Amino acid sequence: MPLQILVIVVALGGITLGAELLVRGASRLALRAGVSSLFVGLTIVGFGTSSPELGASLTATLRQSSDVALGNVVGSNLFNIGVILGLTALLQPIRVQLSAVRRDLLVAIGAALVPWLALPFGGFIPRPVGFVLVALLVAYIVAAYRQARRTTAAEAQLVEQIMPPELKAARGAALRDVLLVVAGLALLVSGSRGFVDAAITIARQVGWSELVIGLTLVSAGTSLPELVTSLVAMRRGNTDIAVGNVIGSNIFNALGIAGVCAAVSPQAVNHALLVRDTPLMLIASLSLLPIMRTGGRISRVEGGALLGIYVAYATYLIVSGS
Repeated sequence: MPLQILVIVVALGGITLGAELLVRGASRLALRAGVSSLFVGLTIVGFGTSSPELGASLTATLRQSSDVALGNVVGSNLFNIGVILGLTALLQPIRVQLSAVRRDLLVAIGAALVPWLALPFGGFIPRPVGFVLVALLVAYIVAAYRQARRTTAAEAQLVEQIMPPELKAARGAALRDVLLVVAGLALLVSGSRGFVDAAITIARQVGWSELVIGLTLVSAGTSLPELVTSLVAMRRGNTDIAVGNVIGSNIFNALGIAGVCAAVSPQAVNHALLVRDTPLMLIASLSLLPIMRTGGRISRVEGGALLGIYVAYATYLIVSGS
């Protein structure tokens, strides 16, 4: 097991670095192509931080482990709300200022229903449904782009402030940015393979189910980029960006990652995921609606509650191992 733990640590480092390179390269290329920095901030950067989840779930799918693939999606969404939003709000109350957040939250709530799409198909999410989910994600991105063109200058400034200056400048040779994207993808692929293989090995050695390992270890590890992004936003005084980062990531996880995995191979949805974890993901998403209406912010008390519920949930999974 010590070897597997070392592999996980090294793989996480590779995955995190790969995500960073991918986001930087793709953002610069998009800005050079004339795409607004606001759109880059809300989509490419937001979705880019979810690329480790995509790499891990796709690798698990190719390894014929739907439990890890879908467990990673649901677990990452719960981690995003419980740990990232909860911890950020606990450290500093989050004031929600982006008007589009409420609309996107409704999309995220709808996306939380994705695992239940297996119910009418005998417990599987078939390939055609996977393609539909990817198409819905594309439609969402198009709508986000159109919204970004109508966004107020104040909202655009909020996203500008969280983006690194080098991304906004979009200087340098295009070839360098292409190489960053290629290197980032290579690190993501290699890191994801090592991470998933080591995680599955540990699960079998300690007697945990692959679903639990996907819901906990894999999802928490691959959510590190979102956690770092939100903490950086808080340090820069833009805590509201944490909300957009989490919601965008949850949408990408449920529609994009689950969709791509199902398109590659039909996904068998574990019964426990349907009756325990998906309802909790839906409740967690719905809980943000009243929280955001209390003065347009997530308070420390509310953040502590979100974090506490996630810790209790993760503890239960680890203790039960199923």
